[in-house]
Amino acid sequence: MPPRAPGRRRASHATGFWFVAVAFTVLMAFGTAPTPLWPLYEARDHFGATTVTVAYASMVVGAAGAFLGLGHLSDRLGRRRIIVPALLVGILASVVLIVWRDLPGLIAGRVLNGVGLGLMASTATTYLHDLHHEVRPDRTGSVLPGVVATAANLGGLASGPLVAGAVAEWLPAPLITAQVIFTLAMAVCLALVLCTPETVAVDLDLELPAARPSRFVLRPGGRRAFGAAGALGAFAFAILGLISSLGASVLHGSLHTDSPLVVGLAAFLMFGSAAAAQLVLGRLPLPRLLTVGAVVFPVGLVLCAVALQHPALWLYLVAVSLSGAGSGLLFKGGVERAGAVAEPASRAGVLAMFFVVAYLGMGLPSVLFSIALRYFAVQNAMIGFATVLSCGAVVSVVVALRDRAPGPGELPARSAHPS
Repeated sequence: MPPRAPGRRRASHATGFWFVAVAFTVLMAFGTAPTPLWPLYEARDHFGATTVTVAYASMVVGAAGAFLGLGHLSDRLGRRRIIVPALLVGILASVVLIVWRDLPGLIAGRVLNGVGLGLMASTATTYLHDLHHEVRPDRTGSVLPGVVATAANLGGLASGPLVAGAVAEWLPAPLITAQVIFTLAMAVCLALVLCTPETVAVDLDLELPAARPSRFVLRPGGRRAFGAAGALGAFAFAILGLISSLGASVLHGSLHTDSPLVVGLAAFLMFGSAAAAQLVLGRLPLPRLLTVGAVVFPVGLVLCAVALQHPALWLYLVAVSLSGAGSGLLFKGGVERAGAVAEPASRAGVLAMFFVVAYLGMGLPSVLFSIALRYFAVQNAMIGFATVLSCGAVVSVVVALRDRAPGPGELPARSAHPS
């Protein structure tokens, strides 16, 4: 555990712990807030479903790049010195989305949004562990930081669409109003984090050595197992990305609802179920965790297809909840498997690459789905999407569980988030 940085504290470590948790939640919520707003952007800027997915994927690319290239800097520069820029970039992204009201501005804002999200996600979990250790140094095995990080990460992703959906349902000028709300929320979080004590001692007057690129070294024979773990992350994130980007189009085209609140509710249930599944079942042994995920995930996807073939909103909401729960379990299992086949000295680099693969899985399949909509009805496209994801997830689970020779095979239960 890094030593505590010297200097005057403005808040206790216990209070700072919750300040960071709130900031983590708000910035993650900002990332998924556009889910119910995409039809409004389409109408304003005159583009279609494929452009929606490209705009969504631009955030994913920004997040993956920030995580891979910049997230490790918190070990050298300090946790707060990364969280503060993450919030500043998030505020800048919101301002860009407010003042630059056309498609290039939307994409630029989403890229900045992704950079801020990646910086936050790569640092906040570790910061929470550090702050908790300062408060309770005798409880090194406490699950509280991991539980709070899971709730903040996926809970934020879940709450963003619900908040934006409510804004679009009941308040005027929702594209501006939603951004103003999140800008103010992030500004408050910035003030809170600035009052939070640093947990890494850094002498900024000393010249820092050049940062080394993250190493990617697997245990002998671990390449196939890592490939299976990365596939689990990509398949698990694919459905999350689809509902986040094209959920409004799916609901409008098949279930004939244009309510932004319903669109936000569907995304809320999906991400919320992923968080709940990790919190409730996350301590299961890895084989059981992946087996449950490999059953629940396809069931949810099949029900999604059924709900679109025989339109039923209640069934669709149940389906996205089940697919979200299965996604959360598969993703957590993928994180554990990827970490288990990494050489100890390069675990951070291996997990960084795992998250990049997962983030790309969140963006690319949605783009392909939007292209498929040009040639197939949404119901048929969903059947094909569900089939590919279900088969891919099951095969990935089988490979991940069979190829257990490298490494210990399992990691202790922990939060499935970048650190």
